[in-house]
Order: sequence, then C-alpha cells, then structure tokens
Amino acid sequence: MIDVNREGEVWVFAEQHGGTLEETPIELMSKARHLAETLGAKLGVLLLGDGVKDLCQRLIQYGADKVYLVENPLLETFQTNSYAKVILDLIHKHKPQIVLYGATVCGRDLAPRIASAAKAGLTADCTDLQIGDHEIAKTKKVHENLLFQIRPAFGGNIIATIINYDRWPQMATVREGVMPMPEPNVNHHGVIVTETAAIGQDDLPLEILEEHRRAKKVDLKAARLIVAGGAGVGSKENFKLIWDLANCLGAAPAATRPAVDLGFIDHDHQVGQTGTTVRPSLYIAVGISGAIQHQAGMAQSQKIVAINNDPDAPIFSIAHYKIVGDLNEVVPRMIKAIKEKSIKD
Repeated sequence: MIDVNREGEVWVFAEQHGGTLEETPIELMSKARHLAETLGAKLGVLLLGDGVKDLCQRLIQYGADKVYLVENPLLETFQTNSYAKVILDLIHKHKPQIVLYGATVCGRDLAPRIASAAKAGLTADCTDLQIGDHEIAKTKKVHENLLFQIRPAFGGNIIATIINYDRWPQMATVREGVMPMPEPNVNHHGVIVTETAAIGQDDLPLEILEEHRRAKKVDLKAARLIVAGGAGVGSKENFKLIWDLANCLGAAPAATRPAVDLGFIDHDHQVGQTGTTVRPSLYIAVGISGAIQHQAGMAQSQKIVAINNDPDAPIFSIAHYKIVGDLNEVVPRMIKAIKEKSIKD
C-alpha cells in the first residue's frame, strides 16, 4: 500500500499509440487541471513510449505542470505488464494523491493492474470528478479534499459518488467524451522530468508480430449535427430513414445501444453510457425512448429534437422541440421539406 500523501500531485496517464496522443486523456486534462488547482497541487502527466519526447510540449500546452517522460524501446508498443510496472515504480517514487486514466481499451486494462498492485481503490467509467470533504459517521472524523468519483450505477438508474479516504493514491478511469476538450495555451510553462524504465525483456510476456488498428467509421464527438435512431425505428431496413435524414442535413448518423444490439447499425455509431458522449449543436432523436443510459451520452446537446409516438417518452423531458407522431410519416416529411428548401436556396 502506498503511503497517504495529501500534498501529492494529480496525475493523468497520457495514452499514445505510434507517437499519436489519444483524445481521451487530453479531455481528461481539463478536469485534472481544475482538480489540481482546487487542491493547490501540480498537474503531472505520464508519457511512456519510445521516441515520444516531441509530445511533451503539447501536453504542457494542455495544462501539464510536469511531464514524466519514460522512453525505452521495450515501451514502443503498449503491453499491460510493462506499462503497469513502470507506472507503479513512478507512483512509489513520487507518491501522487490522484491518478486518472481514460476509460479506453488500454486504460481499462492498465488501471486495474496498477490499482491491485498498489492496493489502492479504483472507480471505473466515471462521468464526473469533484473535490470534497467526507465525514465518517461512526468516528465523526472529517477527511478533507477527497476525490469524489461520480459514475452511473445499477444499470444507470442512479448516480453513485464513490470516495476513498484510506487507500492511496485515489484512482479512476473516466469515460470518453464526458469532459470537454481543452484549448491549448502556448503561454503555459511546464517541465519535463525524464525517468528510466527498470524493465527487461522478461517483463514483456507477449511478442507482438503485427498490430492492426481500425479507425472509427464516424467521429461522433466532432459532429455538429447528429441524427440518432432507436429501437423504435423498427428494423435495419427502416433505419435507412435515419441515414436519409442525416444525409440531407450533412449530419452524422447515430443510434442507441438497443438499435446497435438489434443490428440496425454498427457500434461505432452508438451514443450513450456504453457508447460515445456527444455535445452537438443539434441532436435529432428518432424512435428513442430516452432511457437514462442514452441521456448520459447526449443530454448536453445544445438543441434536442425528439420524434416519438409516445407522448410520455422520457426523451421529451430533455427535448427542446417535441414531435409526437409516427416516425415513418414525420421523417419523410422532414426530408421533403429540407430538400425543397435546398432547391429554393
């Protein structure tokens, strides 16, 4: 167990692949910067790899006070065992009070390994992080400036706040897209702390012969306009209405998890608690009931238009514009109106 260090830094693991930073840790740095300032602590970023030093300045511009750089040919390709060993050594040496990871495939693999070895707690898939105080009811002892790790629980039916007052460091993974992407500040100054990796070939249990990465078919996070369909669309064939409306508007097509599970569209287009979190200027929800799991991924849209034949559908509680009707009648009319306006313009 790592000694409690309430003066320690706030750390973010900067995941990179092939010298390219993932977006999720950069998003996370905006929140980590706020946490660090609240605690009066420094923001540190962990950068592991080989030949990745050029990324340090970019991380500093996004708010890092320190970039802990570890370069080694054995770290060129991510492997859980080697990365966990290096990060655990850094945690023992510098004793941060908070360590955060993006809830990516790698982050979800890496964070539990480190937390288990450090005998620390870990909250997965957080949607918010705050700093606050907590009183132990039995002893009346107040623990100040703890990390409040906030995430949906029980299938998204409640929001749980999880704290860890006696195991250090406090750790969490944070879902993709729930934090806004920060703007780089070229005037922000930080330092690069070069560390060594005490690892050998024995620490790499796998030999990676080839690596294939497939880019997502759609970048929902960057989309300004989104048309999403739910299970209420009815079928994969009928989901063509979603594509047609999206094409008319120059929007990105999206879907709920039930629609994805039914095979209407693939997972890259999924919005919600287990998909992508989005904040478009306009979100059109077609045949979507509006379960809390889906709202978690789109409720921050600037304008929400909901089309549903159930006037009591939960989606109407957050929609700015509500259309009660059969989507098979409403959507074709919308497409026709949009096309006619385009011709006139």
